[in-house]
Amino acid sequence: MQIEIMDTTLRDGEQTSGVAYTASEKLHISRLLLEEVKVDRIEIASARVSAGELKAVQQITKWASKNKRLDQIEVLAFIDGAKSIDWIRDAGAKVVNILSKGSLKHLTGQLRKSPEEHVSDIRKIADVLAESGMKANLYLEDWSNGMRHSKGYVFYMIEHLKDTPIQRIMLPDTLGILSPDEVSTYCREMCGRYPDIHFDFHAHNDYDLAVANTLAAVKVGVQGIHATVNGLGERAGNTPLASIVAAVKDHTGREMNVNEGKLTLLSKMVETFSGIRIPANKPVVGENVFTQACGVHADGDNKNKLYYNDLLPERFGRVRKYALGKTSGKSNILKNLEEMGIPLDSEAMQLVTNRVIELSDRKENVTAEDLPYIISDVLQNEGVEQKIKICNYSLGVARGLKSVATLSIEINGKCYEETAAGDGQYDAFMNALRKIYAFLNMNLPKLTDYVVTIPPGGKTDALVETVITWQDGDREFRTRGLDPDQTISAIQATVKMLNVVKKL
Repeated sequence: MQIEIMDTTLRDGEQTSGVAYTASEKLHISRLLLEEVKVDRIEIASARVSAGELKAVQQITKWASKNKRLDQIEVLAFIDGAKSIDWIRDAGAKVVNILSKGSLKHLTGQLRKSPEEHVSDIRKIADVLAESGMKANLYLEDWSNGMRHSKGYVFYMIEHLKDTPIQRIMLPDTLGILSPDEVSTYCREMCGRYPDIHFDFHAHNDYDLAVANTLAAVKVGVQGIHATVNGLGERAGNTPLASIVAAVKDHTGREMNVNEGKLTLLSKMVETFSGIRIPANKPVVGENVFTQACGVHADGDNKNKLYYNDLLPERFGRVRKYALGKTSGKSNILKNLEEMGIPLDSEAMQLVTNRVIELSDRKENVTAEDLPYIISDVLQNEGVEQKIKICNYSLGVARGLKSVATLSIEINGKCYEETAAGDGQYDAFMNALRKIYAFLNMNLPKLTDYVVTIPPGGKTDALVETVITWQDGDREFRTRGLDPDQTISAIQATVKMLNVVKKL
């Protein structure tokens, strides 16, 4: 049985505190989800939220209509007579997810209605949608508590709605309370009792069990699952899309339409638009998840890929890396040196290893791109000297005016000078550098990320570490600068980048 993926990043995921997408951002995410990642459906909004939300939905549905994807676009509706339906119709959407109550406590405590009245209201909306040529799915909000405390009510709802035009009944663990055992029991009961109904499972991550719970639901027969990119969502969030796709594929063998190779690209786009950074240790898409830090692991990989598992980084457009630190040992250093094409004898390797350990003990962040400088320092090796040096620079800033930088740089023994303006001192510096490289018909890597950190509790004169991520063709790497001044530390990182690229 093929598992259907419904992504709700743009609806439930946007309920993350502090997250709000523009209409343009919603359109870009929608296109990437459907065209590149190839999820089956996306839920993009709640009805009647705002004028801006209406505009965003209209842009998405206009694009979807032109590309024959309108049936993949869904909008949440409330049981409010015709208000939500009219809003969704004006927005151009054709698939409506009706929000109903899946527990007796929510029904009586919030709506103050009887089950009979609630069923009647839902049936009226379903009939209106069918007459309008629109499709309907049904959320049973708080279904998890319904199964725990009012199972008879849940079954009453299903029995009295199964003959309506509703296409899918969606089972949310709204408060993230269930365990995998409970999900297995409750979903097996639903699927066994109503084998002709398409059930979706919708998890929340309050106990960090969203992936495990969703996997449990798949194993007992649900046909659809909900997720959000990077696990965004209210409170602790929802089921992370990349994690559940990998788990379903590797632990159930069920087929999905999702293109795994585009998940990292999608995650980074949502990270940028949402402003919520991906934790470094987040499965599948985190910075560190395909990085071996232990030298024993690198040694095993060298000998027979002993520390590989089914989560190969290539599946997700990633590469395996070997971190440098006090636990990495010679094997990790050797792996990085092999990639950079730098040979060392055993004596030199021991000296470099000792220096990496020393720096790590001082809590300094050692990257692969630091290795040539470490080698030069411990061996006084002229072969790794800097071929590109900053001769001088001047940085100017004035209120209400763009910053200006004058840069003099030595490349292979010859000096070049340029002046440029920019939005800030570092931007002006980079613009001057680009002028020089353009004059020399040389390409600069693309700056993709810029992170500034200071020691916790540091004073104003504390050292600032700037780590810049660069993209040079298919290769991504980071360089680091350290100085009390943020701009100077960024310039240091940039000069390291220029020399790294020069060596390639």
